[in-house]
Amino acid sequence: MTYEYEGKTEKEAIEMAAAELGLERDQFDVEIVETQKNSLFKKGYVKIKVHTVDTPETSSDFDNSMPQGAKNIFADPLPQDEFEKELINFTASMIRKMGYDVRVEIMFREDHKLGLRLNSAYSSILIGRKGKNLDALQLLVNVFAGRLGREDMRIILDTENYRIRREESLVRLAYNTADKVRTSRKSILLEPMNPFERRLIHTTLNEISDVETKSEGEGLYKQVRVIYKGLR
Repeated sequence: MTYEYEGKTEKEAIEMAAAELGLERDQFDVEIVETQKNSLFKKGYVKIKVHTVDTPETSSDFDNSMPQGAKNIFADPLPQDEFEKELINFTASMIRKMGYDVRVEIMFREDHKLGLRLNSAYSSILIGRKGKNLDALQLLVNVFAGRLGREDMRIILDTENYRIRREESLVRLAYNTADKVRTSRKSILLEPMNPFERRLIHTTLNEISDVETKSEGEGLYKQVRVIYKGLR
């Protein structure tokens, strides 16, 4: 399910969502839809969308990140229970049926989150353009996890550290775009991105006083518009 909330800050909006939905913070994902900083004539606000974790959509929306702090990144790569074994076998079998050899191992373990690393000579194909193939595979693996009775578990797929590299690239893109917007005084519409990537752009530019961001479009892959608003 998806809900919308608005607060003076991202933290306030998230706390409002958690209180109203009766959920812990790790039970839902957040997409920043729009930000407005304080000015002389307008009060600042942050508008967010909340995606609860019990839907297939959520499995693909916000799995595109490494766990915060990556504290268990060097977890035992071998499966520790039947669920992990079935998940690894399903993932490897699916990719091999596509015609690509792969070895799947555990990348990290966290509460309600499990990372799988895909070791393959065909990593670039498995990633696809802007990670769309990897996102699609990840969604299927999350659906399979749900069929095993683990709707509470979010599965993250990665290969060749793509997730980290993509995140660094998006941060650079955000800052470069902000500079262009300041120079041209015109808004710039970025490429379609999944919710996690859009949130990263919103968050990166949230502290820059003379630009603001807004998501546009429909569906999973929306675009972020970076807008010049000047110093007020």
